[in-house]
Amino acid sequence: MRRWLVAACLGLAAGACRRDVASIPAVGTLERDRIELTAEENEPIVSVPVKEGDVVAAGEVLMALDDRRLAAQLARARASRDELAARLAELEKGPRAERIREARARLAGAESEASNAQSEFDRSRALERQAVESAARRDQMRMQRDAAVARRDQARATLEELERGTRLEQIDQARGALAAAAATVDEIQVRFERLTVRAPRLGRVDSLPFKLGERPPAGAVVVVMLAADPTYARVYVPEAVRVRIAEGTRASVTISGRDGALDGRVRDLSHEAAFTPYFALTQHDRGRLSYLAEVDVSGPDVATLPTGVPVEVRFELETRAVSAK
Repeated sequence: MRRWLVAACLGLAAGACRRDVASIPAVGTLERDRIELTAEENEPIVSVPVKEGDVVAAGEVLMALDDRRLAAQLARARASRDELAARLAELEKGPRAERIREARARLAGAESEASNAQSEFDRSRALERQAVESAARRDQMRMQRDAAVARRDQARATLEELERGTRLEQIDQARGALAAAAATVDEIQVRFERLTVRAPRLGRVDSLPFKLGERPPAGAVVVVMLAADPTYARVYVPEAVRVRIAEGTRASVTISGRDGALDGRVRDLSHEAAFTPYFALTQHDRGRLSYLAEVDVSGPDVATLPTGVPVEVRFELETRAVSAK
């Protein structure tokens, strides 16, 4: 009986201690999403129309880099694309009627030349038999005839090619070259547009690491923004509270120097404890664990509250929303 009473007292004491820990608010700071905008090209800064602390709307220009080099590349790429587009149109339409008539005329001339060369060769052979001309003269006439026949055959092949029109393989090759040129234009166009750094969303300019006239390296952060929405509290939740809350749990957020509490709702809750390694725990150590949580904060004038101020969050432990995950 006495042993049971001691155990019961110890259990009540542990429960009271647990309730005391659960009543302690989670502490942390007020945060906003940090957005880092980088320079994608190694070009000098030519314009900085904003300053640190300015509130900017989505799409507003924050900084501009020198665009002359990329503008020249873009013009050259567009010219190459237009040239290939014209070439494709020419292939799709096929040869002009004037070229076909020209090829027919060339063939007629080549046939006449070949016929004349054949006649000269025959005459040379007859004279050779009569011992009037030499064998060298006959060989020269044969060479001229063969050359004339070759030119005639070439002219005939050219005419046949023109009359049959453009091959499908040539058209496909031209289309592929045009598509590649168009993709190059699109790529340079994107790079050109990104020389102008714009705000991706509503927020406040927090930092401008580079100044007008400087040349930041490609990939360097040139503008740091703090998003206006959402505003959230990043707090550390004691181990005794962690098992009693989940994503969606309501909370009350208090900020030092501001009257009244703001509404909150847990949006993210870490599954791993901070500070203490999970593999080196004793029963005493478990009470020291803290879990990182993010709590969305809503209420009047939330957007005007400074980032980084200390906050206290008290969770509605008896009301647990269904996890969104």
